[in-house]
Amino acid sequence: MSRSHQSRTLTVLAATAFAAAVVPVLGAGTASATTGGSCQSATVQYRIDGGEWTSQGGFHSLASAPGTVEVRLAPAQNVGEGCKYPVSLAEYTTEGPNWNTSGRQTFIEKDTVYLTSADVADAGGAERTWQKLSVKTPDCYGQIDLYGDDIAYDGQEGEGHGPAPYQPDGVVTPYHLIAAWNGGDKACDNGASEPPAPTPSEPAPSTPATPTAPPTTPEGSEPPVEESTPPTTPDTSTTPPTTPDVPPAESTPPTSPEPSPSESTPPLAETGAGAPVGTIAGVAAAVVALGAGALFLSRRARRS
Repeated sequence: MSRSHQSRTLTVLAATAFAAAVVPVLGAGTASATTGGSCQSATVQYRIDGGEWTSQGGFHSLASAPGTVEVRLAPAQNVGEGCKYPVSLAEYTTEGPNWNTSGRQTFIEKDTVYLTSADVADAGGAERTWQKLSVKTPDCYGQIDLYGDDIAYDGQEGEGHGPAPYQPDGVVTPYHLIAAWNGGDKACDNGASEPPAPTPSEPAPSTPATPTAPPTTPEGSEPPVEESTPPTTPDTSTTPPTTPDVPPAESTPPTSPEPSPSESTPPLAETGAGAPVGTIAGVAAAVVALGAGALFLSRRARRS
């Protein structure tokens, strides 16, 4: 091999080594970008018997309780595809006509629907068919709750169940309460049997009591006055808080399958703590040294 040919070979080798060192370092600075979104809370509206739409919370009279209630998402909300919002209507019997006398509530039934972007109200007020919830109204002391999740607050254990409302212990369920109706005019029949009436019997002869002299009160002293505490009236204004803003369902199925890597579209290099930057830098340094040595040899061969 001639000296000129040998020199050119060494020069090409040096350039190739240098390029091999630079490309991995430059490539390591490119990161993959992914797009994603999350479902936010949304405002629910409801109406009873075709009345006006409202998001009004609070506790209302059981006499106006909804046998059937329509629900939708309030207008002008940007609800992403795949986001869903459970709304439930549940019936309970109670021990009194208001929250402070309700005692332990007994779960009877519930109905649940799931609102999506298709249930956002039209800003122009266009009429259409909306999803409906329905439970029966208690015929005794009771409460009906409209709330923003799909849990049955029946006091049972396991997934899909939660603690039953119990005012004395401050168990304020359901969570995400939108509105409630309570009242009634009689106690509920809980199925307990009444004790049997006592059997009359012959009265035993009694011995006449010996009369006793009435106690004497010392002169100048007044008999003690018995103190009595008047019964307290429950404060019906203290009720659990309500809100029309409800959270989305915890699990939302993906709207489309995740793209899988293929040979035609290789994944971009990773950056950050998980990328092998130290290894790349070490290999690059070794290759740079090799390239520099090759370049030195080529120059030396050219001089000779």
